[in-house]
Amino acid sequence: MNNTYRGLVDQTFHFPQEDFDVHENYLQFNGVDIKKLIDKYGTPFKLTFLPKIGMQINRAKQLFANAIKKHKYPGSYNYCYCTKSSHFSFIVEEALKHDIHLETSFAYDIDIIRQLYAKKKINKDRFIICNGYKTKQYTRSISKLVNEGWNNVIPVLDNKEEIDDYQKFVRAKEPVNLGIRIAAEEEPTFDFYTSRLGIRKEDVLEFYVDKIKGNNKFQLKMLHFFMNKGIKDDIYYWSSLSKVINLYCQLKKICPELDSINIGGGFPIKHNLGFDYDYQYMANEIVSTIKNVCKKNKVDMPNIFTEFGSFTVGEAGAIVYSVLGEKMQNDREIWYMIDSSFITTLPDTWGIGEKFLMLPINQWENEYQEVHLGGLTCDGHDFYTSEEHINAVFLPKLDEKDSVDKEPLYIGFFHTGAYQDQLSGYGGIKHCMIPSPKHVIVNIDKNGKMEDWLYAKEQTPLSMLKILGYVK
Repeated sequence: MNNTYRGLVDQTFHFPQEDFDVHENYLQFNGVDIKKLIDKYGTPFKLTFLPKIGMQINRAKQLFANAIKKHKYPGSYNYCYCTKSSHFSFIVEEALKHDIHLETSFAYDIDIIRQLYAKKKINKDRFIICNGYKTKQYTRSISKLVNEGWNNVIPVLDNKEEIDDYQKFVRAKEPVNLGIRIAAEEEPTFDFYTSRLGIRKEDVLEFYVDKIKGNNKFQLKMLHFFMNKGIKDDIYYWSSLSKVINLYCQLKKICPELDSINIGGGFPIKHNLGFDYDYQYMANEIVSTIKNVCKKNKVDMPNIFTEFGSFTVGEAGAIVYSVLGEKMQNDREIWYMIDSSFITTLPDTWGIGEKFLMLPINQWENEYQEVHLGGLTCDGHDFYTSEEHINAVFLPKLDEKDSVDKEPLYIGFFHTGAYQDQLSGYGGIKHCMIPSPKHVIVNIDKNGKMEDWLYAKEQTPLSMLKILGYVK
């Protein structure tokens, strides 16, 4: 019986995998030598592996290209990145290298668009899909873009009153391309039946006739469909998609300008080594469903837009901690204390119980045991005690204290690249003044050589004291 951690993984999963392998008892992530980065930068640190972004984008493009070819679908496919997943310039600029479009959520996103244009990272032909319940500042910023000749800016109407701002502020000679977000029906497990975002399906046709049809200032180009749970192979998802496509067909018959369907709520990412999801099957079924419903209703098939945030950047990210020590709190619960906080670095683990892919970096040949992971804050919820595939956490036993070559146990949480900085706040004040960890970027240069650099140092006490007013 092999009681080592490596033995546990080999018995439970197919390993190694495309993005994970072990060399000389140290974990490799997409070929990145994590131990080398630990030796160079110390822990804790966040890691972004930039090449993964392009890999994910091109993967999705190929999936839909295959589906379009298989079903002889006449429409085009357009990949949009949701900036809210990670606004960092190195993320957005890397994504833009792969011929994608952008989706915005708030007024300040428009300032990012302007900066990207000034740096010649995008041109005015790029699709800019403007989502969200919009403030006056947001609608005015969108209107200004349209007035400056950004012909592919598409404000997606989230309520009936939003169009009044564009009526007032837009001065463009050409009609403004509009979208309408459909208020999705949520799953039965939700606290409410219908999303707070979007316009009710029952109101869309009347709203179009009253506000858009015959108005020379606007033309309806897109219907937006967002599922909070993402793209999943179940009756609920396919039923919801079919309802929206049927609505598209009804509108298309009275609105010939309508030519696009936008699918929000994207593909899932891997949060455990046993992850199994048939991406090609799902792309095939999406294209097939749209085609069949449109064919049945005898209307032209729409161009397909998808909005992928987590899928784009999630698997490019990781965060690495050291285990500071072990605590036995009763006769069965062993705690490994990390050198940071889950609340401040991985807020989804605390806020919504998200499970990320967690693996040790070293000590794979040690025996394993069930443990709880604890963070440094005084909050009782600063812990991690179960994985997505099992209601427990198993990690190598720590080396004996008197071991001559003892090194700490290092652990990594992987595929953490989406939303965590946006939710916890980059810099700023953290719970118990736990500092934001350093951030390391890894890329592959033109010669195929891996390079790394420090994007941000660990947050200093002085930076927090200034915010709090103790230091000027």
